[in-house]
Amino acid sequence: MRRWTDKHSQGAVLKDAFAAFGEVSSASIIKDKFSGESRGFGFVEMPNKDEADKAIAGLNGVDLKGRPLTANEARPRTDRPRTGGGGGGRGGFGGGGGGRY
Repeated sequence: MRRWTDKHSQGAVLKDAFAAFGEVSSASIIKDKFSGESRGFGFVEMPNKDEADKAIAGLNGVDLKGRPLTANEARPRTDRPRTGGGGGGRGGFGGGGGGRY
């Protein structure tokens, strides 16, 4: 597994790759909020749609720093049912209030 040690280098490599096809407004790698490690995806914003489409076509599947790049247009996030964890209910510590005397 290849790691980038400089926290800005991943975004810079991504931005440089897309900049070969046109102007890049921003590029960022999404990181895990607890570990700080890359979650394996990122976002690139390009103001010109034609240039963005060419970048997607030209970069999809290309090896970037030892990893195959999947390039596609961002889709809106969908609501997914949450799974695991949580036992619903009222939280707190132990039993209910019971009867008051």
